[in-house]
Amino acid sequence: MDDPGRKTRIYDTAGELQRQSRPGKDGFRVVITGKGGVGKTTITAILSHLFVKQGFSTLAVDEDPQMNLPYALGVPTSEEVVPITSNLDYIEEKTGARPGSGWGLMMSLNPDVSDVVERFGMRGPGGVNILVMGTVVQAAGGCLCPENTLLDSVIRYINLRKGEVILLDTQAGVEHFGRALARGFSQALLVTDPTFNAVQVVKKAVQLAEDLDIKRRYLVINRVRSDSDIKKVYSILGDTKDLFSGMFYLPYESEMLECEPDVRGIIGTDSGFVGGVDEIRREIQECCKGYDGNSSDNSLWDE
Repeated sequence: MDDPGRKTRIYDTAGELQRQSRPGKDGFRVVITGKGGVGKTTITAILSHLFVKQGFSTLAVDEDPQMNLPYALGVPTSEEVVPITSNLDYIEEKTGARPGSGWGLMMSLNPDVSDVVERFGMRGPGGVNILVMGTVVQAAGGCLCPENTLLDSVIRYINLRKGEVILLDTQAGVEHFGRALARGFSQALLVTDPTFNAVQVVKKAVQLAEDLDIKRRYLVINRVRSDSDIKKVYSILGDTKDLFSGMFYLPYESEMLECEPDVRGIIGTDSGFVGGVDEIRREIQECCKGYDGNSSDNSLWDE
């Protein structure tokens, strides 16, 4: 018979573990979010390669269930990508419970996942490190299944890694903010195109990002064809646009479809889209100048 008091104690313990988690100060993290299909994964992939070209150690984390980020980074589409959530032995090893085992087992709520990048990370083309999470369902909404307990710990561990650019490509929508996956990420790129539904998603997301105390919140308007597209987005945002720290505009380019899914073919060309993403890279990097990290060597953050 279920013990309601036991479940309450478990939820309280999980909440306390989240409150005690603190991001590492030597490095920076960017969460990329928005409605599905607006270009989050493409932007994340190009940013990853641009940061590597600048000499940064870069970890691209795919939290989207579609798991397209590795292929956008240049991993061959013929290569199968297995997410952390499908590594059942690892989940059981770390949490003490196997997915589908249900209640009745003692499950670690704070598993040691310090080996997760080394064991399951991929070294992508160009030197980008890739970690594919798999889907996270209701992790802060009451679900304490082994998969979500593990992925919660992976996110906390990523926040503690030092000296890395960490880019988190999220699933569509704003639910991940409700699950507190963005805690510890200091910057957010909120991506939209000039459609009403897409703008509505970032309108909600920027408010949630502010609630999570993400200091720098950038609006990225993708597939801009004319000034009227930008005006349309502003009109839908209304006063919400004041919550953004800055705004970037990426032009519509049919060439982006031709290089899909691997973005490497367009990097190094005279693409206005890539040039716009590089402006975003410079803004993110500029924020790291004079970074007061825990390490005595902050040269990584100097241009």
